[in-house]
Amino acid sequence: MKPVAYPFYPPLLHKDNKSPPSIPSVVPMEAGLGVIDESTFRTLEVDTLFESIDHTQTRTGQAVLYRSLARPLSDHASIVAKQAALAEIEADQSLRGRLENLIGKAKKSEGDFYDLLYASFLGSIGRPAHPLEIGGFGYDSYIHGTRFMLDLSADATALPSPKSQYLLSLLGTLRGFAQSRAHALMQGPVYRSEKEILTKTEKRWFTPAIKFRPTLFKPGIFVVGLLLIMLALEFVPLLMDLTASISPVLWLFLLPLGLVYIPVVGGFDRDACIYPLREIFKKSPEVQATLDAMGGIDELLAFIKYREAFGHPSVLTEMVDSPRHSLALKGVRNPILAKGNPNYVANDLVLDEERLALVTGPNSGGKTAFCKTLAQTQLLAQIGCFAPALEAKLGVADHIFYQTPEISHLADGEGRFGTELKRTKEVFMTSTAQSLVIMDELSEGTTHEEKIEISTDILNGFRQKGATTMLITHNHELVDHFQQLNIGLARQVEFKNELPTYRLVEGISRVSHADRVAKKIGFSKEDIARMLKGKA
Repeated sequence: MKPVAYPFYPPLLHKDNKSPPSIPSVVPMEAGLGVIDESTFRTLEVDTLFESIDHTQTRTGQAVLYRSLARPLSDHASIVAKQAALAEIEADQSLRGRLENLIGKAKKSEGDFYDLLYASFLGSIGRPAHPLEIGGFGYDSYIHGTRFMLDLSADATALPSPKSQYLLSLLGTLRGFAQSRAHALMQGPVYRSEKEILTKTEKRWFTPAIKFRPTLFKPGIFVVGLLLIMLALEFVPLLMDLTASISPVLWLFLLPLGLVYIPVVGGFDRDACIYPLREIFKKSPEVQATLDAMGGIDELLAFIKYREAFGHPSVLTEMVDSPRHSLALKGVRNPILAKGNPNYVANDLVLDEERLALVTGPNSGGKTAFCKTLAQTQLLAQIGCFAPALEAKLGVADHIFYQTPEISHLADGEGRFGTELKRTKEVFMTSTAQSLVIMDELSEGTTHEEKIEISTDILNGFRQKGATTMLITHNHELVDHFQQLNIGLARQVEFKNELPTYRLVEGISRVSHADRVAKKIGFSKEDIARMLKGKA
């Protein structure tokens, strides 16, 4: 079984790393190279989304989950394979229990392996100054760290083979570690020759080498020392008489020898054996793949636990393998805000034959939350996770873009309009018929007439490219223009008694409720007048 291949995924364990995998474990790719770029990553609050769905148990599982969100899958087969693994684990409680036992056991000893790889072992006199400094020569970290990897492979071997190919591949990677050189070194025996570290099969009978034992007690050294003492006492009678007469002094002499023995032997084992061995482990592709596979299993279990903790219906998305993106969601809720909130309002939206949706409504009505819900649901679907909906059918998006107005930098010389237009151009040039593009307002920072004209040109451009496109806007005139041409879906957020219901309904909102918001924060026309009067 070959190691699991993660598209666009760098290994969690880098040979040059100075510390264990952490969060964030990777960064999003540049626009056009991955499903989401850095700007969309920030706007979609993926860090918060990660916190919401993170039910992993291991550090490696956390890193795998974060990497999945930062670099989601973009091919239909890989997504469906992860979904099949989830479905199998959910359906087979015995399998789930055994996988949870495997991950639970790994959780307890995972830190020992990372201590082995990254800690500094201070010997017998140093005092730790931070968590990656450990007293002693590294024997305990070596024993427990290697045992973690050996047990991980053995425990996976003891599991029954699943039916789903993705899960079978993960377990196959764990099992396959037993055939690697790194496994042979961890299992021992290990030999230190003049130039390199050798396994038992690599060492020739004529190669001079020292057998490494992860302990200060070296039977060979003690046996040789005892024989020398016995020979001396046997053949030098004077030494026997001298020993008898100065025995108390002799012990005082041997004590400093013991104090020298410990740092010499321990220092040699640490510097000549443990440190070189851990460099081999860091660079081992099999070690990297094994950790990734363990994290992948932890990630799958986390998806199931997220579904159970969500508090609303969720489903495995029906992923459509098509040259163009499509979207059909029924009863969808925000994966972050709805978690544990029984009152969160669900919504529906279908964008299939129609490729454009225009969302209007007053501030604080839920427009942005709904559009983020769509993008975050698409993201969850493309990492193989459950969609927070009653029904979900999505095309695989090659790119997910979410554009919001950005404050311009004084140094760019373009102003707000130019800064935003650069981003829109980047999105436009990168998007295809398989892309999901969501924009929160367009053409800010220019006149109303120019805004309508430029926004119309941009939206027509996205329509011609075929991308699934959504625009949040306060410009009902813009929506009127497209509706008169029978183009696009017009949706508005619903208000009753000047309060939002957070439902998305058909129609165009022609009110802004700006005065309501101004009164809420105490800066309405009446508030300003009162302030001026008070000042006077």
